[in-house]
Amino acid sequence: MLDVIKIKKTFNPGTVNEKTAVSDLSLHLDAGDFVTIVGSNGAGKSTLFNAITGQFYIDEGKIILGGEDITYKKRHLRSKQIGHLFQDPLRGTAPHMTIEENMALAYLRASTSPIKFFSRISNADKKRFREQLSLLNMGLEDRMKQPVGLLSGGQRQALTLLMATMVTPKLLLLDEHTAALDPATAEKVLELTRNIIDERKITCLMVTHNMHQALDLGNRTIMMDDGKIILDIKGKERDNMTIDDLVEQFRINAGKRLDNDRILMSQ
Repeated sequence: MLDVIKIKKTFNPGTVNEKTAVSDLSLHLDAGDFVTIVGSNGAGKSTLFNAITGQFYIDEGKIILGGEDITYKKRHLRSKQIGHLFQDPLRGTAPHMTIEENMALAYLRASTSPIKFFSRISNADKKRFREQLSLLNMGLEDRMKQPVGLLSGGQRQALTLLMATMVTPKLLLLDEHTAALDPATAEKVLELTRNIIDERKITCLMVTHNMHQALDLGNRTIMMDDGKIILDIKGKERDNMTIDDLVEQFRINAGKRLDNDRILMSQ
């Protein structure tokens, strides 16, 4: 489903602020893979996500999604195929628009029709929106005419997840999407995430600083450091690995100890 082939990205080249964020990075995902990614700040996780979504063009390499070369495809065109959730619950929705209007925009954006933005949302579509909202168990199906800005952070993040997957994407990117939520709400959104991905067999990359999540969710775990993938585990090796084992593998492969407080505190 996804092939990232020897990509490189350097910011501010030729200046004193030159920084190579990822270098010679390759990654292959089969359809249905759910991969968790762990790494310290500056490891290249967000750069990898932004390269895939088209936030910028890479300097070298290729990005292939579903057999299509999207290396130089425009960002708004990639968004039809890629769902993306951020750490900040305020991103991904329009606060002054209603829940129904936000869902309509997400639905039309993913449409392949050439006249999608001149289309109207039918009563059948609205019924489908209501049915999907009811699955959240947050009562949002009875608040479809209310502005999204009135929702809590957890409600907005759950809505954003629903919007990103209402038309099943080829790839779902989750960038610490529960980190800003209180523990109870984060657990609820995480369970919703797991259910949606499992039911629809969505190919997913999820960045997390929580070591328990990194080993518990999905079928594969990747650790990044200094713009490279230094560990890639799955199967029985991953099933038998403890958090202490994961930290030790980082030390061995990176040649240094993991010093990120957020990651270490999650143990």
